[in-house]
Amino acid sequence: MTSIANQKPPTPVRGLAPVPVSGRATFTRAWSLPAIGLALLLCCHPATASDETTAEATLDQVIDTHWQWTLSQYPEMRLDYGDRSGNHLWTDRSPEAFTARYEQEGQFVQQLEQIEPATLSASSQVNRSMLLRLLRDNRTEYEDGLHLIALDMRSGPQHRHSMIERLPMATSADYEDWLARLRAMPEQLLQYQQLLQQGISENRVQAQIVMSRVPGQIENLLEGDATDSPFYKAFRNMPAALSPEEQARLRKEAEQVISAQINPAFASLLDFLKTDYLPAARAPGIGSLSGGKQLYARLARHYTTTDLTPDEIHEIGLGEVARIRAEMHAVIKEVGFEGDIAAFNAFLRTDPQFYYDSAEALLEGYQAVSKRLDPGLVKLFGKLPRAPYGVRPIPEEEAPDTTTAYYMRPAADGSRPGWYYVNLYQPEVRPKFEMEVLSVHESVPGHHLQIALAQELTGLPEFRRNSGFTAFIEGWGLYSERLGYDMGLYTDPYSRYGQLVYDMWRAVRLVVDTGMHYFGWSRQRAIDYFLDNAAKTEADIVNEIDRYIGWPGQALAYKIGQLKMLQLRQEAETALGEAFDIRAFHDQLLGAGATPLDVLEVRMDQWLAQQLDENRSAASLTQ
Repeated sequence: MTSIANQKPPTPVRGLAPVPVSGRATFTRAWSLPAIGLALLLCCHPATASDETTAEATLDQVIDTHWQWTLSQYPEMRLDYGDRSGNHLWTDRSPEAFTARYEQEGQFVQQLEQIEPATLSASSQVNRSMLLRLLRDNRTEYEDGLHLIALDMRSGPQHRHSMIERLPMATSADYEDWLARLRAMPEQLLQYQQLLQQGISENRVQAQIVMSRVPGQIENLLEGDATDSPFYKAFRNMPAALSPEEQARLRKEAEQVISAQINPAFASLLDFLKTDYLPAARAPGIGSLSGGKQLYARLARHYTTTDLTPDEIHEIGLGEVARIRAEMHAVIKEVGFEGDIAAFNAFLRTDPQFYYDSAEALLEGYQAVSKRLDPGLVKLFGKLPRAPYGVRPIPEEEAPDTTTAYYMRPAADGSRPGWYYVNLYQPEVRPKFEMEVLSVHESVPGHHLQIALAQELTGLPEFRRNSGFTAFIEGWGLYSERLGYDMGLYTDPYSRYGQLVYDMWRAVRLVVDTGMHYFGWSRQRAIDYFLDNAAKTEADIVNEIDRYIGWPGQALAYKIGQLKMLQLRQEAETALGEAFDIRAFHDQLLGAGATPLDVLEVRMDQWLAQQLDENRSAASLTQ
């Protein structure tokens, strides 16, 4: 999965992380677009073609204006484009700010709707439809009150300290920016509390089982003195370029801000969560909310970018589980194990031979696997990204409550590589047989290759290079797992079983996510179903189930996206026969960035038709 500082990425840059070029954007000025300024900006660029302005130019203008507006609203994003003007700011998360963004996005929608698609080129029609889709989805999310479900165990202000992983900390100004953010943290916490309080009033609350982990996370932040706080971490090892006097001054200020402002503010939020929010929190499934089943159906459409219903998705999941179980049986027979899948999975979960005995050894194992991936890429891709990536441990403060791994995209300006983060917490539950398939998904040819290539595309608006359609991004990650066979991985039966475990993991998601949120399954039923069908350890499974509870519908995107990509590949292989070129297919699949699956299907159908025409033309010349 993807992550941006362990938060759900700000819309419209979705997920990646959240996830994820015109060449016009070098953002070096300070951003300030108050409401009246935005209104003037919008009204001065009417979205109707005139004698002086073509529809294409008008669309470009709206897209550019929207991107500038996006960077004004989400200052944390600017750093990826070489602009440090937002490094002292947080995104405004007050209820009023959400309402203002909803209204402003509505103005962009109106502008785009006024542009007649028939007056645009094919590529511009795609740009218009994709931006409209993003804006409408954002507005629907607001109308459904999902912004009021403002945090969970994996996303929220209790994890803001992890942002330091991606910030430049070389100068006194960098540290002053971080201090400014720390001073603004109490206001951020108050904004979160206001959203949560409104959520209680409007019956838009998070599940209790998910929120029950958050107080412990906050209590960990408050342990010890100010210098023990994760928010102080940046001040522990400061660059030698700063004088000892300057270092001492900055450290003293950080201690004061943490002890006098941040810790009391977190203590207040903690009290609110325990006293007010947890008693009001809901059962695991979002279907328990008013209109929850209809809400979940919309989320399913949003995350899969299809019209599939929860019933249809559930049935697809059951079919995939049955198919993968049959393949698992074949591997179990191959290794000569006496017993069924449940017994084999129990063996894999408990036998020490499948686990490292230390976090250090586990990290070295991941690093060794990653070094073996690059050589196999040239057989599968004609174009590879320039941006490098590295392997890092997930920060200790986050590791107990997060997933096995996640990926952070590189900075768009090339100042930061991509990072593949691995969970070293409890190495005795991190099996060796899943390391290859996990690494393929998160690094190359999975998330890093796809996202870095998208960032390096030319001729697309910036929002397209960084768009976060989960069905594409995570569908590609899961599709990539099968490419491990083409890369010479999974050479022993246990690693092959590991690949099947991961495929099963995503198939199970279709069943348990719809089960809990639409069909009323209990959390325990979902855990038991997962345990019965996948060899993931119970600790991983519980974290996964709670992740699905806290993020309804998102987990559906992986398998649905993978199945579409496999279908497109099968159609191309069948139609082209010996003329099928896997490298050309992959280059085309990734050549427009992350798109909705319906847009991808049209694009690949057009490519296939062109390939067939070229082959017929070539054949006629040889006759």
